[in-house]
Amino acid sequence: MDGEGDSEFRRSRFAAAISEGRLMGIFHWFRRAPAIERRSAASGFTAEIMAAREAYVSGRRGIAELTATAQSCVSLWEHGLALADVDGTDLLDRRSLALVGRSLALRGESVFLIGERGLIPCSDWDLRTRNGKPTAYRVSISEAGGGTSQTALAGEVLHVRIGGDPAAPYYGTAPLKRASLTAGMLNAVESALSEVFELAPLGSQVVPMPETPEVDRETAGRDFRGRRGRVLLRESVQVSAAGGPAPASDWKPASLSPDLERSMATETLAGAREAICGAFGVLPALFNAATTGPMVREAQRHLAMWQLQPIAALVGEEASEKLGGGVALDVLRPLQAYDAGNRARAVATIVEAMARAKESGLAPGDLGAALKLVDWSE
Repeated sequence: MDGEGDSEFRRSRFAAAISEGRLMGIFHWFRRAPAIERRSAASGFTAEIMAAREAYVSGRRGIAELTATAQSCVSLWEHGLALADVDGTDLLDRRSLALVGRSLALRGESVFLIGERGLIPCSDWDLRTRNGKPTAYRVSISEAGGGTSQTALAGEVLHVRIGGDPAAPYYGTAPLKRASLTAGMLNAVESALSEVFELAPLGSQVVPMPETPEVDRETAGRDFRGRRGRVLLRESVQVSAAGGPAPASDWKPASLSPDLERSMATETLAGAREAICGAFGVLPALFNAATTGPMVREAQRHLAMWQLQPIAALVGEEASEKLGGGVALDVLRPLQAYDAGNRARAVATIVEAMARAKESGLAPGDLGAALKLVDWSE
Protein backbone atom coordinates (compact mmCIF):
# COMPACT_ATOMS: atom_id res chain seq x y z
CA MET A 1 0.00 0.00 0.00
CA ASP A 2 1.47 3.37 -0.98
CA GLY A 3 1.85 6.35 1.36
CA GLU A 4 -1.24 8.18 0.15
CA GLY A 5 -3.41 5.14 0.58
CA ASP A 6 -1.96 4.48 4.03
CA SER A 7 -2.79 8.03 5.22
CA GLU A 8 -6.31 7.73 3.87
CA PHE A 9 -6.75 4.42 5.69
CA ARG A 10 -5.55 5.88 9.00
CA ARG A 11 -7.89 8.84 8.72
CA SER A 12 -10.81 6.52 8.12
CA ARG A 13 -9.92 4.34 11.10
CA PHE A 14 -9.55 7.45 13.32
CA ALA A 15 -12.93 8.78 12.23
CA ALA A 16 -14.51 5.40 12.90
CA ALA A 17 -12.98 5.28 16.40
CA ILE A 18 -14.34 8.75 17.24
CA SER A 19 -17.76 7.80 15.96
CA GLU A 20 -17.75 4.67 18.14
CA GLY A 21 -16.72 6.67 21.23
CA ARG A 22 -13.53 4.75 21.92
CA LEU A 23 -11.37 7.87 21.97
CA MET A 24 -13.71 10.02 24.14
CA GLY A 25 -11.97 8.83 27.28
CA ILE A 26 -8.64 10.10 25.98
CA PHE A 27 -10.09 13.54 25.24
CA HIS A 28 -11.79 13.65 28.67
CA TRP A 29 -8.44 12.92 30.27
CA PHE A 30 -7.02 16.14 28.84
CA ARG A 31 -10.00 18.19 30.00
CA ARG A 32 -9.99 19.82 33.43
CA ALA A 33 -12.87 18.70 35.63
CA PRO A 34 -15.21 21.58 36.55
CA ALA A 35 -15.17 22.70 40.18
CA ILE A 36 -18.19 21.53 42.13
CA GLU A 37 -19.62 24.22 44.45
CA ARG A 38 -21.02 22.86 47.66
CA ARG A 39 -23.36 24.81 49.89
CA SER A 40 -25.03 23.99 53.15
CA ALA A 41 -28.72 23.30 53.23
CA ALA A 42 -31.20 25.50 55.05
CA SER A 43 -31.00 23.30 58.12
CA GLY A 44 -27.22 22.98 57.99
CA PHE A 45 -24.49 24.22 60.26
CA THR A 46 -24.19 27.62 58.57
CA ALA A 47 -27.90 28.32 58.99
CA GLU A 48 -27.74 27.38 62.67
CA ILE A 49 -24.77 29.67 63.28
CA MET A 50 -26.51 32.54 61.48
CA ALA A 51 -29.69 32.02 63.49
CA ALA A 52 -27.74 31.92 66.75
CA ARG A 53 -25.85 35.08 65.80
CA GLU A 54 -29.04 36.85 64.84
CA ALA A 55 -30.57 35.92 68.18
CA TYR A 56 -27.50 37.23 69.99
CA VAL A 57 -27.45 40.51 68.07
CA SER A 58 -31.16 41.18 68.51
CA GLY A 59 -30.95 40.25 72.19
CA ARG A 60 -33.94 37.89 72.22
CA ARG A 61 -34.48 35.96 75.44
CA GLY A 62 -37.67 34.20 74.46
CA ILE A 63 -40.22 36.44 72.77
CA ALA A 64 -41.20 38.24 75.95
CA GLU A 65 -39.38 41.35 74.75
CA LEU A 66 -42.23 41.86 72.30
CA THR A 67 -44.75 42.30 75.10
CA ALA A 68 -45.91 45.72 76.22
CA THR A 69 -44.81 45.02 79.80
CA ALA A 70 -41.16 44.52 78.86
CA GLN A 71 -41.16 47.44 76.44
CA SER A 72 -42.65 49.74 79.10
CA CYS A 73 -39.83 48.86 81.48
CA VAL A 74 -37.26 49.30 78.70
CA SER A 75 -38.68 52.76 77.96
CA LEU A 76 -38.36 53.73 81.62
CA TRP A 77 -34.68 52.75 81.56
CA GLU A 78 -34.10 54.53 78.27
CA HIS A 79 -35.80 57.78 79.21
CA GLY A 80 -34.42 57.81 82.76
CA LEU A 81 -30.80 57.58 81.59
CA ALA A 82 -31.44 60.11 78.81
CA LEU A 83 -32.28 62.70 81.49
CA ALA A 84 -29.10 62.09 83.51
CA ASP A 85 -26.79 64.98 84.36
CA VAL A 86 -23.29 64.31 82.93
CA ASP A 87 -20.27 66.01 84.48
CA GLY A 88 -16.77 65.67 83.03
CA THR A 89 -17.33 64.97 79.32
CA ASP A 90 -19.34 66.10 76.29
CA LEU A 91 -19.29 62.73 74.51
CA LEU A 92 -22.12 61.26 76.55
CA ASP A 93 -24.99 63.14 74.96
CA ARG A 94 -28.62 62.30 75.60
CA ARG A 95 -28.95 60.28 72.41
CA SER A 96 -26.05 58.05 73.41
CA LEU A 97 -27.40 57.65 76.95
CA ALA A 98 -30.78 56.60 75.56
CA LEU A 99 -29.06 53.95 73.44
CA VAL A 100 -27.11 52.80 76.50
CA GLY A 101 -30.32 52.39 78.50
CA ARG A 102 -32.12 50.44 75.78
CA SER A 103 -29.15 48.20 75.01
CA LEU A 104 -28.59 47.40 78.69
CA ALA A 105 -32.26 46.57 79.18
CA LEU A 106 -32.44 44.23 76.16
CA ARG A 107 -28.92 42.80 75.97
CA GLY A 108 -27.29 43.50 79.32
CA GLU A 109 -24.36 45.34 77.76
CA SER A 110 -23.65 48.28 75.51
CA VAL A 111 -20.56 48.95 73.35
CA PHE A 112 -19.51 52.28 71.81
CA LEU A 113 -16.42 53.01 69.76
CA ILE A 114 -14.74 56.23 70.85
CA GLY A 115 -14.38 58.30 67.67
CA GLU A 116 -13.10 61.75 66.89
CA ARG A 117 -16.56 63.27 66.67
CA GLY A 118 -18.24 61.32 69.43
CA LEU A 119 -19.34 57.85 70.45
CA ILE A 120 -20.17 55.40 67.67
CA PRO A 121 -22.73 52.70 68.64
CA CYS A 122 -21.73 49.13 67.75
CA SER A 123 -24.31 46.59 66.65
CA ASP A 124 -22.12 43.54 67.23
CA TRP A 125 -18.76 42.84 68.81
CA ASP A 126 -16.25 40.20 69.72
CA LEU A 127 -13.50 40.58 72.27
CA ARG A 128 -10.26 39.10 73.58
CA THR A 129 -9.51 39.04 77.28
CA ARG A 130 -6.56 38.62 79.61
CA ASN A 131 -7.02 38.01 83.33
CA GLY A 132 -10.75 38.33 82.81
CA LYS A 133 -10.51 41.87 81.38
CA PRO A 134 -11.01 42.83 77.72
CA THR A 135 -7.85 43.79 75.81
CA ALA A 136 -9.06 44.08 72.19
CA TYR A 137 -12.36 44.27 70.32
CA ARG A 138 -13.63 43.53 66.83
CA VAL A 139 -16.73 45.66 66.43
CA SER A 140 -19.37 45.99 63.70
CA ILE A 141 -20.81 49.41 62.93
CA SER A 142 -24.15 49.75 61.17
CA GLU A 143 -24.32 52.04 58.14
CA ALA A 144 -27.15 52.98 55.82
CA GLY A 145 -25.56 51.19 52.86
CA GLY A 146 -24.14 48.24 54.80
CA GLY A 147 -22.17 47.69 57.97
CA THR A 148 -18.42 47.92 58.48
CA SER A 149 -16.11 46.03 60.82
CA GLN A 150 -12.89 47.12 62.49
CA THR A 151 -10.62 46.23 65.39
CA ALA A 152 -9.81 48.42 68.36
CA LEU A 153 -7.97 48.22 71.65
CA ALA A 154 -9.87 48.10 74.91
CA GLY A 155 -8.99 51.73 75.66
CA GLU A 156 -10.79 52.82 72.47
CA VAL A 157 -14.07 51.12 73.32
CA LEU A 158 -16.67 52.09 75.92
CA HIS A 159 -18.13 48.81 77.18
CA VAL A 160 -20.85 48.94 79.84
CA ARG A 161 -22.31 45.70 81.19
CA ILE A 162 -24.69 44.71 83.96
CA GLY A 163 -25.50 41.38 85.56
CA GLY A 164 -22.04 39.93 84.97
CA ASP A 165 -21.49 36.24 85.65
CA PRO A 166 -18.38 35.17 87.61
CA ALA A 167 -17.72 32.59 84.89
CA ALA A 168 -17.73 35.32 82.22
CA PRO A 169 -17.43 38.78 83.86
CA TYR A 170 -16.66 40.39 80.50
CA TYR A 171 -20.21 39.72 79.29
CA GLY A 172 -23.46 41.19 80.57
CA THR A 173 -26.84 39.55 81.01
CA ALA A 174 -30.22 41.12 80.35
CA PRO A 175 -32.98 41.10 83.00
CA LEU A 176 -35.13 38.84 80.81
CA LYS A 177 -32.31 36.33 80.49
CA ARG A 178 -31.92 36.24 84.26
CA ALA A 179 -35.67 35.61 84.54
CA SER A 180 -36.11 33.42 81.48
CA LEU A 181 -38.73 31.16 83.09
CA THR A 182 -41.01 34.06 83.94
CA ALA A 183 -40.42 35.65 80.54
CA GLY A 184 -41.36 32.38 78.86
CA MET A 185 -44.53 32.10 80.93
CA LEU A 186 -45.55 35.65 80.04
CA ASN A 187 -44.94 34.88 76.38
CA ALA A 188 -46.92 31.63 76.57
CA VAL A 189 -49.91 33.23 78.34
CA GLU A 190 -50.11 36.21 76.00
CA SER A 191 -49.72 33.96 72.93
CA ALA A 192 -52.47 31.65 74.18
CA LEU A 193 -54.83 34.53 74.88
CA SER A 194 -54.14 36.09 71.48
CA GLU A 195 -54.97 32.78 69.79
CA VAL A 196 -58.16 32.46 71.84
CA PHE A 197 -59.40 35.92 70.85
CA GLU A 198 -58.44 35.27 67.24
CA LEU A 199 -59.75 31.75 66.70
CA ALA A 200 -62.24 30.93 69.48
CA PRO A 201 -65.97 31.38 68.73
CA LEU A 202 -66.48 34.20 71.24
CA GLY A 203 -70.14 35.17 71.59
CA SER A 204 -71.33 32.34 69.36
CA GLN A 205 -74.30 30.18 70.34
CA VAL A 206 -75.86 26.95 69.15
CA VAL A 207 -79.66 26.87 68.90
CA PRO A 208 -81.23 23.38 68.50
CA MET A 209 -83.39 23.29 65.41
CA PRO A 210 -86.12 20.76 64.55
CA GLU A 211 -85.48 18.13 61.95
CA THR A 212 -85.94 20.38 58.95
CA PRO A 213 -84.04 20.61 55.67
CA GLU A 214 -80.73 22.45 55.66
CA VAL A 215 -82.11 25.18 53.40
CA ASP A 216 -84.75 26.03 55.97
CA ARG A 217 -82.15 26.15 58.74
CA GLU A 218 -79.97 28.52 56.73
CA THR A 219 -82.97 30.75 56.08
CA ALA A 220 -83.88 30.78 59.76
CA GLY A 221 -80.26 31.52 60.74
CA ARG A 222 -80.12 34.53 58.41
CA ASP A 223 -83.30 35.90 59.93
CA PHE A 224 -81.56 36.30 63.29
CA ARG A 225 -78.84 38.54 61.85
CA GLY A 226 -79.20 42.25 62.55
CA ARG A 227 -82.42 41.93 64.59
CA ARG A 228 -81.15 43.38 67.84
CA GLY A 229 -83.94 44.30 70.24
CA ARG A 230 -86.66 42.60 68.22
CA VAL A 231 -88.90 39.67 69.12
CA LEU A 232 -88.50 36.67 66.86
CA LEU A 233 -91.30 34.09 66.89
CA ARG A 234 -90.66 30.61 65.58
CA GLU A 235 -93.00 27.65 65.60
CA SER A 236 -91.63 24.24 66.58
CA VAL A 237 -93.64 21.22 67.59
CA GLN A 238 -91.01 18.57 66.99
CA VAL A 239 -88.54 17.05 69.43
CA SER A 240 -85.43 19.24 69.58
CA ALA A 241 -81.83 18.12 69.23
CA ALA A 242 -81.46 18.26 73.01
CA GLY A 243 -83.63 15.16 73.31
CA GLY A 244 -86.53 16.58 75.32
CA PRO A 245 -90.17 16.99 74.30
CA ALA A 246 -91.30 20.26 72.82
CA PRO A 247 -91.49 22.92 74.01
CA ALA A 248 -89.67 22.05 77.28
CA SER A 249 -86.16 22.11 75.79
CA ASP A 250 -86.86 23.44 72.35
CA TRP A 251 -85.06 26.59 71.17
CA LYS A 252 -82.72 26.69 74.17
CA PRO A 253 -79.37 28.20 73.09
CA ALA A 254 -75.98 26.86 74.23
CA SER A 255 -72.96 29.19 74.35
CA LEU A 256 -69.68 28.24 72.64
CA SER A 257 -67.50 30.90 74.31
CA PRO A 258 -64.54 29.37 76.22
CA ASP A 259 -64.56 29.75 79.99
CA LEU A 260 -61.36 31.71 80.59
CA GLU A 261 -62.23 32.45 84.19
CA ARG A 262 -61.76 28.84 85.26
CA SER A 263 -58.39 28.64 83.48
CA MET A 264 -56.92 31.32 85.81
CA ALA A 265 -55.51 33.08 82.74
CA THR A 266 -56.12 36.56 84.16
CA GLU A 267 -54.33 35.84 87.44
CA THR A 268 -51.45 34.10 85.68
CA LEU A 269 -51.01 36.99 83.26
CA ALA A 270 -51.05 39.55 86.07
CA GLY A 271 -48.51 37.55 88.08
CA ALA A 272 -46.15 37.21 85.12
CA ARG A 273 -46.38 40.92 84.37
CA GLU A 274 -45.60 41.85 87.96
CA ALA A 275 -42.62 39.48 88.02
CA ILE A 276 -41.22 41.00 84.81
CA CYS A 277 -41.60 44.50 86.25
CA GLY A 278 -39.74 43.38 89.36
CA ALA A 279 -36.92 41.98 87.21
CA PHE A 280 -36.49 45.42 85.63
CA GLY A 281 -36.54 47.17 89.01
CA VAL A 282 -39.99 48.69 88.49
CA LEU A 283 -42.52 48.35 91.26
CA PRO A 284 -45.59 46.52 89.87
CA ALA A 285 -47.88 49.03 91.60
CA LEU A 286 -46.79 51.64 89.06
CA PHE A 287 -48.90 49.88 86.38
CA ASN A 288 -51.79 49.05 88.68
CA ALA A 289 -55.10 50.62 87.65
CA ALA A 290 -55.98 51.34 91.29
CA THR A 291 -52.66 52.98 92.21
CA THR A 292 -52.52 56.37 93.91
CA GLY A 293 -50.26 59.40 93.69
CA PRO A 294 -48.03 58.52 96.67
CA MET A 295 -47.56 55.01 95.29
CA VAL A 296 -46.54 56.39 91.89
CA ARG A 297 -43.99 58.67 93.54
CA GLU A 298 -42.59 55.80 95.59
CA ALA A 299 -42.30 53.64 92.46
CA GLN A 300 -40.42 56.43 90.68
CA ARG A 301 -38.14 56.84 93.70
CA HIS A 302 -37.43 53.10 93.76
CA LEU A 303 -36.62 53.03 90.04
CA ALA A 304 -34.31 56.03 90.22
CA MET A 305 -32.43 55.08 93.41
CA TRP A 306 -32.11 51.30 93.18
CA GLN A 307 -31.98 50.72 89.42
CA LEU A 308 -30.95 53.69 87.32
CA GLN A 309 -28.45 55.40 89.62
CA PRO A 310 -26.27 52.25 90.06
CA ILE A 311 -26.28 51.84 86.26
CA ALA A 312 -25.30 55.51 85.92
CA ALA A 313 -22.43 54.90 88.34
CA LEU A 314 -21.21 51.99 86.18
CA VAL A 315 -21.38 54.18 83.06
CA GLY A 316 -19.49 56.96 84.82
CA GLU A 317 -16.78 54.59 86.02
CA GLU A 318 -16.27 53.12 82.54
CA ALA A 319 -16.23 56.58 80.96
CA SER A 320 -13.72 57.85 83.55
CA GLU A 321 -11.38 54.96 82.76
CA LYS A 322 -11.61 55.24 78.96
CA LEU A 323 -12.00 59.00 78.43
CA GLY A 324 -9.15 60.02 80.73
CA GLY A 325 -11.00 62.20 83.23
CA GLY A 326 -13.46 62.08 86.06
CA VAL A 327 -16.96 61.50 84.70
CA ALA A 328 -20.04 61.41 86.93
CA LEU A 329 -23.68 60.80 86.04
CA ASP A 330 -26.57 61.82 88.27
CA VAL A 331 -30.03 60.43 87.62
CA LEU A 332 -31.58 61.41 90.93
CA ARG A 333 -31.61 65.18 90.45
CA PRO A 334 -33.50 65.25 87.11
CA LEU A 335 -35.95 62.56 88.26
CA GLN A 336 -36.70 64.06 91.66
CA ALA A 337 -39.81 65.93 90.63
CA TYR A 338 -41.69 63.32 92.66
CA ASP A 339 -39.85 64.48 95.80
CA ALA A 340 -40.21 68.25 95.40
CA GLY A 341 -42.32 68.70 98.53
CA ASN A 342 -40.04 66.65 100.77
CA ARG A 343 -36.94 68.36 99.41
CA ALA A 344 -38.47 71.78 100.11
CA ARG A 345 -39.18 70.75 103.71
CA ALA A 346 -35.65 69.36 104.01
CA VAL A 347 -34.14 72.66 102.79
CA ALA A 348 -36.25 74.61 105.26
CA THR A 349 -35.16 72.34 108.09
CA ILE A 350 -31.47 72.63 107.15
CA VAL A 351 -31.63 76.42 106.88
CA GLU A 352 -33.36 76.63 110.24
CA ALA A 353 -30.75 74.34 111.82
CA MET A 354 -27.90 76.43 110.39
CA ALA A 355 -29.49 79.67 111.66
CA ARG A 356 -29.87 78.23 115.14
CA ALA A 357 -26.28 76.99 115.06
CA LYS A 358 -25.10 80.46 114.10
CA GLU A 359 -27.11 82.04 116.89
CA SER A 360 -25.67 79.53 119.35
CA GLY A 361 -22.13 80.34 118.24
CA LEU A 362 -21.20 76.90 116.93
CA ALA A 363 -18.10 76.66 114.76
CA PRO A 364 -18.48 75.39 111.15
CA GLY A 365 -16.50 72.31 112.08
CA ASP A 366 -18.93 71.46 114.86
CA LEU A 367 -21.86 71.86 112.46
CA GLY A 368 -20.10 69.64 109.91
CA ALA A 369 -19.54 66.97 112.53
CA ALA A 370 -23.21 67.06 113.44
CA LEU A 371 -24.19 66.68 109.77
CA LYS A 372 -21.89 63.67 109.38
CA LEU A 373 -23.73 61.95 112.19
CA VAL A 374 -26.77 61.79 109.91
CA ASP A 375 -24.69 60.75 106.87
CA TRP A 376 -24.68 64.19 105.29
CA SER A 377 -21.21 64.18 103.71
CA GLU A 378 -21.44 67.53 101.90
